[in-house]
Amino acid sequence: MPGLYTTAYKLRFGLKDRGVVSKVGPLEGLWWTSDGVFDLDWLLEGARDTWRWTLFITLPDEATADEIDRALMAGRAKLDPALAHNLRVETFDEGRVAQLLHLGPYATEKASIVRLHTAVDAAGLQLRDRHHELYLGNPLTSAPERLRTILRHPVA
Repeated sequence: MPGLYTTAYKLRFGLKDRGVVSKVGPLEGLWWTSDGVFDLDWLLEGARDTWRWTLFITLPDEATADEIDRALMAGRAKLDPALAHNLRVETFDEGRVAQLLHLGPYATEKASIVRLHTAVDAAGLQLRDRHHELYLGNPLTSAPERLRTILRHPVA
């Protein structure tokens, strides 16, 4: 995460220097399993070594390719050289999604995820691709019961 935040803040302040006001977005995560199975009990309570994830922070559209390259170089400098190549810029389009706001600690997300999945089923839709979370609070500074997380899942 040091690389992510260094990149995001270097870009924010670089944009500020040229008069563009932007904020650093929330930390986000994509979650899935190594075998592609999305069984809720297994995912939340199963073998964590089969979980796969990507953490990211959305970058401002106003940033130029050169500004992004400079910010990435600063972010990579904060990482173990063997891992620095993993810090990269990607684009993706989730398309249609279902989402809800979970209030409380991460450990209690299961009930909210069940509500989300139930609503998806009731709407006649199907889950597809990766579970997506947007972390709107800081677990280091917020009381667990005050944490806010957007739980999102692409649907078809």
